[in-house]
Amino acid sequence: MSKKKNEDLIDFVEKQDNKVSFSLTEVIVIIIIAILFGGIIGSTITLSRTRGDSKLKSNELSDFIVTYNNIVSDYYDDVDKEKLINSAIEGMMNSLGDPYSTFMDSKESEDFNTTVTGEYKGIGATISLIDGNAVVVDIFKDSSAAKAGIMVEDIILKVNNKDVSGMELDKVVALIKEKSYADILIKRKDEEILFKVKLGNVEIPSVENDIFKKDDKKIGYISIGVFAANTYSQFKEKLNLLESESIDSLIIDVRDNPGGHLEQVSKILSLFLDKKKVMYQVQVNKKKTKVYSYTNEKREYEIAVLINNSSASASEILAAGMKESYGAILVGNKSYGKGTVQKEYGLSNGASIKYTIEQWLTPNGNSINGKGVSPDLDIDLNSEYYQTFEKEDDNQLQAAINELVKKKD
Repeated sequence: MSKKKNEDLIDFVEKQDNKVSFSLTEVIVIIIIAILFGGIIGSTITLSRTRGDSKLKSNELSDFIVTYNNIVSDYYDDVDKEKLINSAIEGMMNSLGDPYSTFMDSKESEDFNTTVTGEYKGIGATISLIDGNAVVVDIFKDSSAAKAGIMVEDIILKVNNKDVSGMELDKVVALIKEKSYADILIKRKDEEILFKVKLGNVEIPSVENDIFKKDDKKIGYISIGVFAANTYSQFKEKLNLLESESIDSLIIDVRDNPGGHLEQVSKILSLFLDKKKVMYQVQVNKKKTKVYSYTNEKREYEIAVLINNSSASASEILAAGMKESYGAILVGNKSYGKGTVQKEYGLSNGASIKYTIEQWLTPNGNSINGKGVSPDLDIDLNSEYYQTFEKEDDNQLQAAINELVKKKD
């Protein structure tokens, strides 16, 4: 699901006799928008619904209006009016006392949206600052950078004929995105090479797959790094590929997955559950609503889900849904324990706010907020794995494989 930009906030500042003020009607519109919102992308899980009949009264805004006008008109030094409004909005979010209801400036909002939409405009290369040099550390498959011939470990010397040595990473990236094409001079060992790379929409891969064979059994493996707006399509493609190899069982790995779109995890759960099965529940105040699978496209093979302390929100929805409604086994460590739903709203200046709108519960109606989802096999990851990063040394993965082979027998 792609992010749809909401209508820009109206310009609420009027200049009268060299004094900045705004009309009461305009302020009311803005505060209503800021409080009731209207965005559609959630920071972790998404619902698009308006509820409640709370209305603002003019006298409730009078102190805000007076404070803003007095500061802008009478403060002894220059005032950044955009910063003043942003700070007021940030103060509203902070006053909720909810760590998941936050204000994000334009840069934070851009980074956040890149993550949850699963794509960005660029050349398809990941760049890091190493010893003061902009170095290519990863290349996305089939990206413009890959097609042009740029390789991992290439050092970027110039972008559009501008020397980037010692330049901040954000500025290097901004130069690359400055035009529809980027002229990039790189150093590869002792050779300097100039590439002309076309910018385009780059899809960020969030799903990986593998197959493990043990005791004549094929165990499919899919890891999900985040539930971005394109994760379901990637997951479905990988699942079809594994099933074409006649897998006997499946491991879904959501360790270190911070969450993402509710729609994406719902679609993934619907691949395994028929319409009679509950995927999760949502609760607003004391009212609980069961959310059922979308389709009858179910599977029958055994499944294990890998979780750890950093598996949060949408990851926990998947783990709890697979356990309680499918009968999957959970392996690893207790999950993070984020059981609330957020929505994000983009402001006119590029900043955004995200705020909690409801709580989600497991299919059986259990709250995991602050508690987490407990694994069936509680196993700490071997410290040796962090030295090799080889799957053979991943004892949580190996335990899941062994359990599935045992169940199949």
